[in-house]
Amino acid sequence: MPETLTAAEAARLAAIALGHVEREYPNKPDHTLAGPADARTPAQLHPVFYGSYDWHSCVHSYWLLARLLRLFPEGDRAPAIRALFDRAFTADKVAAECAYLEAPTARGFKRPYGWAWLLKLAAELHRLPDPRWSQSLQPLTEIFAQRYRDFLPIAPYPVRVGTHFNTAFGLRMAADYAETAGGAALLALLRDTARRWYGDDTDCPAWGEPSGDDFLSSALIEAECMRRLLPPEDFATWFPRFLPHLADRKPETLFTPARVTDRSDGKIAHLDGLNLSRAWCFRALAAGLPDNQATAELLRQAADEHEAAALPHLEGDYMGEHWLATYALLALTVAEG
Repeated sequence: MPETLTAAEAARLAAIALGHVEREYPNKPDHTLAGPADARTPAQLHPVFYGSYDWHSCVHSYWLLARLLRLFPEGDRAPAIRALFDRAFTADKVAAECAYLEAPTARGFKRPYGWAWLLKLAAELHRLPDPRWSQSLQPLTEIFAQRYRDFLPIAPYPVRVGTHFNTAFGLRMAADYAETAGGAALLALLRDTARRWYGDDTDCPAWGEPSGDDFLSSALIEAECMRRLLPPEDFATWFPRFLPHLADRKPETLFTPARVTDRSDGKIAHLDGLNLSRAWCFRALAAGLPDNQATAELLRQAADEHEAAALPHLEGDYMGEHWLATYALLALTVAEG
């Protein structure tokens, strides 16, 4: 399977995302009703991110399109992506997204998964040569950056599940924004939190993987979080303690692609995402082992195996189609991250 993204595969991924970011239904809103006036349609609640079945999938589908536009600015889908961004990232629509978050019932909205992806999108928009879209999104970006600043100091424990609530994923994705545009203070907060939550972890058994609806490996995303946030010399010390038996392909469960039995079931379809997110983590971790090429090659082989299990299944049923391409792009563009 390819480790890098071809123009043809980029066009395929872009077409998938363009097919659903403005598709309002079916929709699964994460919305609390405080009164009758709160009963509104997805597009009324979220004028920018109303498509893709749910808010967070819409956000990271915009990230997919932003990354593809940066990597393939003359690609077949580039004009459609630019036109979409012009429609979506307007001052009034972003203001409405901000206003939604002012409600007391929205304090924990999409924490931490949606927070992480919104900042990841902001980082990618910041890297595009046209600054208009990044500037338009900035009020919403700053709200979520501030939510990290407010929340992390009062969060005593990490969340280690393989789904949206995983805190290592939240730290790892926010790090890209902090380093790109968020400032040294936010990056330091993310790093200090990672050390506090995960710094003493050793000999991870990965015994709970995979769970029946995982799309993240709690073990590998923690390792990828620490690779991203720790100085290389500190990671080189931490990583062999955390997964000391990788050279023997252990824990075995990490090296076995998950089996997906029904892609029309939204939870079971998560397992395709697990295979893709593992491939992303395996490749990123391999890149972080410059002094251990044997283990790095083993991790790259594991990435190949997991990609092969999932890449053919990005389309076909909306339960996977509305989000899986994002994780395929993460795995295929590790070097561009």
